[in-house]
Parts: sequence; C-alpha cells; structure tokens
Amino acid sequence: MAADGDTRKRKRRGGKGRSRNKTEKNTRTSPFSATSSSPKKNVNPIKSSNFLDKMKARLSGGHFRMLNEKLYTCTGNEALKFFKDDPSLFNMYHVGYQEQMTHWPELPVNVIIKWLKDRTPSLIVADFGCGDARLAKNVKNKVYSIDLVSSDPSVIACDMSKTPLESSSVDVAVFCLSLMGTDFPSYLQEAHRVLKSSGWLLIAEVKSRLDPNTGGADPNEFSRAICELGFTVVTKDFSNKMFILLHFKKKEKQPRDVIEIEWPELKPCLYKRR
Repeated sequence: MAADGDTRKRKRRGGKGRSRNKTEKNTRTSPFSATSSSPKKNVNPIKSSNFLDKMKARLSGGHFRMLNEKLYTCTGNEALKFFKDDPSLFNMYHVGYQEQMTHWPELPVNVIIKWLKDRTPSLIVADFGCGDARLAKNVKNKVYSIDLVSSDPSVIACDMSKTPLESSSVDVAVFCLSLMGTDFPSYLQEAHRVLKSSGWLLIAEVKSRLDPNTGGADPNEFSRAICELGFTVVTKDFSNKMFILLHFKKKEKQPRDVIEIEWPELKPCLYKRR
C-alpha cells in the first residue's frame, strides 16, 4: 500500500509540474503579457533614402519647369532682373536643365564642340547663353562665355542683347538652345554686331520650336529673317530627332538700308511633368 501511495504522490507532483511549465511558457510567449513589448517595425534605410531622393527630384523638377516657362515668356532684361534678385534660382534652373539633358541621346553642345575642334583654334568664339560654360572648357579657342548670371568668374553676366564685346571682334557666335526670351531677335542682332565679316553664326534649337506640324515656326521663315539681318545660309541639319542645327555666315557686304524684319514667333519649349 505504501508503494501505491508513493506512486500516486509522484503522479500528482508530476502533473502539477507539467501544468506549471505550460503556464510559464504561455506567460513568456503571450503578446498581451505585462512583460512583453510591442513589435518594432523594421525600416529599410535604402528604401527610405530612395523615397527622399524621388521627392527631392520631383520638387526640383517642378522648380525647373516654373523657371523654364518664365525664361521663355519674358524679355531678356526681365530675366536678368529676375535672376539678379535671387541668383540661387539661376543655379536651380541649370540643375534642372542638366537633368533634362540626360534624356537626350546626343547633346547639341557636343556637336558644336566637335565642329570647332575640326577647325583652327585661332577662331574667337562668343557663346551666347553659355550655362555652365561647357563649350569653353572643351575647346582651345578663346571663348567669351555669356549668360544672365553666373558664379563662374570666366562668364560675362549681362543681358545678351547688350554685351560688352566690341563690334566685329569674334569669328563664331553660338546659340545653343538659348534663344529663349520673347525678344530673341535682339540677341541675334547683337551677334551680328560682334561678328566679323564672314563670321559664323551657329544656332542649335529644340526641333519642336521649328516644326509647323506641332505649332512651331516655319524653319524657312526663320532662316529668311536671319538672312535679312545680313547672313547667308550655309547648312540646315534636321537629322537629329531632338534638335536642329543651322549654320549661317555673315555677309561681307552688308545692306545699306535698314529694313524692318518680320520675325516668326518661336513657341516656348515647355517640358512635361514626368
């Protein structure tokens, strides 16, 4: 009998032990227990950084589109005052401009750089609307880099219709996507003034601005107006899908009578939101 009693006691003690272990296990694993803490969310720093970069890019793109529209719809003098009041806006514009250029398969400034490299480096160049002065940094020529505002001391900051260059002082005048103001003819008149006889005028322009099928100006009418200013057409290159490239030379004999030129309107080049 004693043996049976001992056996029953051991069973009872063993049963209590199992019950206690289950309780302790439940206490440890229960999400509602006083000792448990709420689960923490794992934040992926890479995803967070990508999101912030996208937001910054979107804000930057919005500022660029606003500034771009401003430049296409005001005069050069108004744009000069606008950027002088806040020079940081000019830098903001060019950051956005460079981002837009990453979507172009070929850049017109590179085509112009190659054109200059194929000729004598003794040619003096005026780069109207030079931006970051990329042309001057990539050729051996003497280059007058001209733009509205710049932190680069090598750039002449001025209204492009009133540069400090002397008359008949340069061999090549370049407008690379820079005929932006509503008074763009005055920029071309200034280029005519500073060019030597038989000097080159190179114009690279967004293709849609000179495409009548999309509301742009007739390129023949545009060329005619430039010829009336005192130039002759040398070549018209429409091979690139993004821009056209026009080459003119200043006539040796300039017309004596000043005529009023009817300039075609160049529509603003407004970038769509991506």
